[in-house]
Amino acid sequence: MEAISNLVSQINGLVWGPPMLVMILGVGLFLSIGLKLMPILKLRAGFRLMWSGRARGEDDTGEIPPFQALMTALSATVGTGNIAGVATAVFLGGPGALFWMWLTALVGMATKYSEAVLAVRFREVDERGSYVGGPMYYIRNGLGSKWAWLGILFAVFASVAAFGIGNTVQANSVADVLETNFGLPHWVTGVALMVLVGMVLIGGIRRIGQVASALVPFMAVSYVVIGLLVLAINAHEIPEAISMVFGSAFSSTAAEGGFAGAAVWAAIRFGVARGIFSNEAGLGSAPIAHAAAQTRDPVKQGMVAMLGTFIDTIIVCSITGLVIITSGVWTSGETGAALTSLAFENGLPGFGNYVVAIALAIFAFTTILGWSFYGERCIEFLFGVKAIIPYRIVWIIAIPVGATVNLGFIWLVADTLNAMMALPNLIALLLLSPVVFKLTRGYFDKQGTPPK
Repeated sequence: MEAISNLVSQINGLVWGPPMLVMILGVGLFLSIGLKLMPILKLRAGFRLMWSGRARGEDDTGEIPPFQALMTALSATVGTGNIAGVATAVFLGGPGALFWMWLTALVGMATKYSEAVLAVRFREVDERGSYVGGPMYYIRNGLGSKWAWLGILFAVFASVAAFGIGNTVQANSVADVLETNFGLPHWVTGVALMVLVGMVLIGGIRRIGQVASALVPFMAVSYVVIGLLVLAINAHEIPEAISMVFGSAFSSTAAEGGFAGAAVWAAIRFGVARGIFSNEAGLGSAPIAHAAAQTRDPVKQGMVAMLGTFIDTIIVCSITGLVIITSGVWTSGETGAALTSLAFENGLPGFGNYVVAIALAIFAFTTILGWSFYGERCIEFLFGVKAIIPYRIVWIIAIPVGATVNLGFIWLVADTLNAMMALPNLIALLLLSPVVFKLTRGYFDKQGTPPK
């Protein structure tokens, strides 16, 4: 077992190493330039489309309104990465890691836009009459049958990785935080999560979309508001914190307190890696949700989709990172969710740690819902609709298991497969980029405005 673990660790170091991070950033930068920075310049238009997409249009096709598609995607992305991931990035890379997370998000908006455009453009209707799509479909339908093997690889990696990154790891995180703060046994949390998730999954994507559209805005806004309250309390520290973020992004961070110091490369590496882990731009997961949107226009859904990266990283992750830095506890030696909890507790004594605990629990719960849908769509691509119910049953059973066992090896395998999902997706994005650029130009030509 130790030999297998060592082998997976080596693979993990390779797939999450510099080549992969450069590839993800490189593809995002290429798409940004090809789109003439449209995702950034048309951000306000994206928010307008999101707001108007709360209800189904009379002539639109699909499973759920565009707003619910975005919330389903956000339910899977806004999770432990926004709380524990940001804290780990700052702990290992210093305040400068937050800058590189921002940069990853800015180019990642073009990536997420392109993924959703292709997902809607090349989606299919399955034998149940449901709209299905994502990297496996735009690889097969966009690149042709000779590339079908690449789509199969993505579906295999994603359907297995989902049980780690989107299920057992999330359940374990919730169990840990609820036991620490409220004394709730792991098995109780596991059973409760199993029941709640099972009740939602019975209704399929429509139920997931409804729950996500209710919970995600509430939890995200609540977390941001309380985070802003902490920042208001620490307002005098904000200028220095911003200075540290930009300064240590390009120069080494000296050791201080329990912080061991970090070179510039550490800020880049952990900022980019945790940014990608949080917003999932390039991994190919979010377009699976956006393919179910009730829309006929791929570009409109792409503009809604790109907001996911902006909301996840530029807003939610920034709040976490700045709270940690302004509180001064980033040098305490704590890391992960414990560091974020300490930062909030520092600003709101006797209350802050409970805010983080509840936020983490809700974030993780919605992540389990979002990733269940991703896994189902991938397993359907591989084996047909007959495999959905068995997959769903195994998914629900895995939740209490994840809440009660040691997940060291499971986390390692899932994290590795999560990165391997990106490879087929990034190749497809590069090869299909002319389709994205053409559809985008056509849309804005009709609107009478340039895409820039």
